[in-house]
Amino acid sequence: MAGASHPLMRLLTHLKEYRGQVWLASFCSVMNKFWDLAPPILIGMAIDVVAYKEDSMLAGLGYPDPHDQFLILVGLTVIIWILESLFEYWFGVLWRNLAQSAQHELRMDAYSHIQNLEMQWFSEQTTGGLMAIMNDDVNQLERFLDQGANDLLQVATTVIVVGAVMFALAPEVAILAVLPIPIIVAGSFVFQRRIGVRYAKVRKEVGDLNALLNNNLSGITTIKSFTAEDLEVERVGVASRSYRDANRDAIRLSASFVPLIRMAILFAFTANMLVGGWLALEGELSVGAYSVIVFITQRLLWPLTRLGQTFDLYQRAMASTSRVLDLLDTPIGLVEGEIELNGTKGAISFDSIDFSYPERESVLSGISLDIKAGETVGLVGSTGSGKTTLVGLLLRFHDPLAGTVTLDGHEVQDLRLASLRGSISLVSQNTTLFPGTVRDNILYGRPEASEEEVLEAARIAEATAFIDNLPRGWETDIGEDGHRLSGGQRQRLAIARAVLKDAPILVLDEATSNVDNETEAALQRSIDRISADRTTIIIAHRLSTVRNADKIAVLESGQITEEGTHEELVEAEGLYSRLWSVQTGVAAISD
Repeated sequence: MAGASHPLMRLLTHLKEYRGQVWLASFCSVMNKFWDLAPPILIGMAIDVVAYKEDSMLAGLGYPDPHDQFLILVGLTVIIWILESLFEYWFGVLWRNLAQSAQHELRMDAYSHIQNLEMQWFSEQTTGGLMAIMNDDVNQLERFLDQGANDLLQVATTVIVVGAVMFALAPEVAILAVLPIPIIVAGSFVFQRRIGVRYAKVRKEVGDLNALLNNNLSGITTIKSFTAEDLEVERVGVASRSYRDANRDAIRLSASFVPLIRMAILFAFTANMLVGGWLALEGELSVGAYSVIVFITQRLLWPLTRLGQTFDLYQRAMASTSRVLDLLDTPIGLVEGEIELNGTKGAISFDSIDFSYPERESVLSGISLDIKAGETVGLVGSTGSGKTTLVGLLLRFHDPLAGTVTLDGHEVQDLRLASLRGSISLVSQNTTLFPGTVRDNILYGRPEASEEEVLEAARIAEATAFIDNLPRGWETDIGEDGHRLSGGQRQRLAIARAVLKDAPILVLDEATSNVDNETEAALQRSIDRISADRTTIIIAHRLSTVRNADKIAVLESGQITEEGTHEELVEAEGLYSRLWSVQTGVAAISD
């Protein structure tokens, strides 16, 4: 099971196409640290030249003149610093680009996967929680790859290289230098396990906080209308304090790590200084070698103080990575079919449909409804009767618990989703528009449409008049979700978008609910025109909207209780007739 493996292994598997870049960046990090550790050795060699002149180590290599020895040391210094700088540049570019690529791939993979999940899954999530995963959690991984991965590699390189040099110079001193390292590493792993639990809690709390903030910002009108600002400030305060407290719990453990490491480093450094000094005084260790040991011990042990910070970054990244990869591992509940529709006619059939949402009572029970190609059908009924759910089954936002939904004789489960949904234009009650211009939003359903087709779609939706009166006309930026437009204007753009899509099936779910009576009358004329030669399903509370439909189905408590034309249903004196009387004030048929 993917969720049971280590997050780092899961991450490397997911980003396998970047393994070459990981290896190259790792090589540059190691080589940078390798050359970074050379200056203490050069300092020791310089001291050796001053102290022993013709008897120095370089003299033994065939360069007896001390002046030549210093020229050699200067040349080596220049070469080493150039190599160190080059590798630092290369690992910086490689790790940073890798961090950007990794976060981009993870964010896009997560977003693409989310879009393929069924609507039921979305009903169990919060928008703020999902935003936290795709933004904050992905960014935590970027921070680790940008800094922490290089730090871990360089610490490991330091331990290996410095340990080898010290054992070559003075094994007795080297043992004292490396003695604290196993203690530090073991303590780091204990720290890693404990801090990981705390950061998992931090990630949960930030998701909850984001969800609350997102909900409040989108509902600011309601908050102000109820003068509930103080109440919401308190609610956000509670969530923010929970997030703060979770971070404080992690910070207390994180902050204690470096001081403990410093104590271990103090022991090793003072022991090396003391023992190495005694050996040098007794002539068992040269002055240059002792200088190398003193300098290189500091280079060995001091970077270990950053292990706490590095493991902190690592654990934050792994906690966040787990959340992102768990999202990617969420199974897609709807299995896509293989049939591609060609020349959709629009004949729809609901046969003995049963459906209910999890942990809720039945929404639809035994629903059967046949809609002929090119027919206009109205669905009416009280709120919660199942009208929108029925359309959701046609679009495969959900699958029925029992019964079948067919389109042109094919069960919708057997159709490719793009083919199925591409055959349907939907205008829902909750209009969704996108940041951009008026023209961009109408073109959303068919980007390749011509200018003439866009203008015709707007004309049919009765939208041209208000568009021409906007500050920049068709190029007006409508803002996030079209917030710069009125409800009626947003609805007319949504209708124009559906008209331009020119699908063989048109679904209008309370499409005229947000417009005034005059606009509704104009839209009704538009609906009559665009419903010609295409299958149209109209969900409406205003019965005048469906009065001219070829057939009207009345839903009540998840069942179809009446079916017929407007005239037939008024004469039947059932629920439809009573609703008509309430809305018009008359019980008779009106021509």
